[in-house]
Amino acid sequence: MYRLLAINIDGTLLKSNGRLSRETRQAIDYVQDKGVYVTLVTSRNFPSAKKIAKALKLESHLITHSGAFISDNIEEPLFEARLSEEKTFNIVQVLETYNCSIRLLHERYSIGNRIKQKGNLMGRVIADSNDPLFYPIQFVHSLSDQLVDFPMATPKIEVYFSNKDELKEVKEVVKKSFPEVNVIDTHELSFEILPGAVSKERGVKRLGEHLGIPMEKTVVIADSISDIPMISQAGLGVAMWNSPFAVKKAADWVTRSNNHNGVAFMIREHFRKQQRIEFLRQITK
Repeated sequence: MYRLLAINIDGTLLKSNGRLSRETRQAIDYVQDKGVYVTLVTSRNFPSAKKIAKALKLESHLITHSGAFISDNIEEPLFEARLSEEKTFNIVQVLETYNCSIRLLHERYSIGNRIKQKGNLMGRVIADSNDPLFYPIQFVHSLSDQLVDFPMATPKIEVYFSNKDELKEVKEVVKKSFPEVNVIDTHELSFEILPGAVSKERGVKRLGEHLGIPMEKTVVIADSISDIPMISQAGLGVAMWNSPFAVKKAADWVTRSNNHNGVAFMIREHFRKQQRIEFLRQITK
């Protein structure tokens, strides 16, 4: 009997055009009616995830910033972790010696440098995941100068590159210079820097501990390389058909793609076999 369902957003819950299908909305209603706690687990900021949660009629705690900010409202987080102001400044100084796009994320806003990359991966990510009315985005010429005047303790730093070789070099420099942080690949041309005790799988565990639900009673549905640890540690790890092969290999179950209602298909196929949790409690008393 699974009691917690954690769903990734981009590439999983949303279709490639960024929309929620009617079938997905209905499936979320269906599984919640069975008493299963549904959360979103994402690298997105909290306001962006909260907007999607409202569309799904979810009032649950959301695991955002790759596990660095967990809450059901922005004012009272269940859990938050940050790189200190000094650590953020020192990391930015190292990154600015390379030709990379840097983005500092807060739960209320983000700040980035103005370097443009070939293919503009950073620009696509920002366009896909944020609404400036809910989450202001500022660009400056020098992030380190900005941080001298306006220090920032950030939950997460995103870094984008034009080529894989430079990414590999900078990632090794960051790991060697700051061994206490967590560096996670998010794309072949990007990685993110998180506080040391932060990751998506740890976020799912933390929420489960708060709810009294162990990982073996948790279902995770996701699609990216960075999701492999939480897929492999869940009671039931589900990969999308549009996932890379390594993600599918780590999963217990592979569902349809995000453009073919993979989340809705998985929920209907699996949870139809599970009775409502309250009913099961009553008959086992």
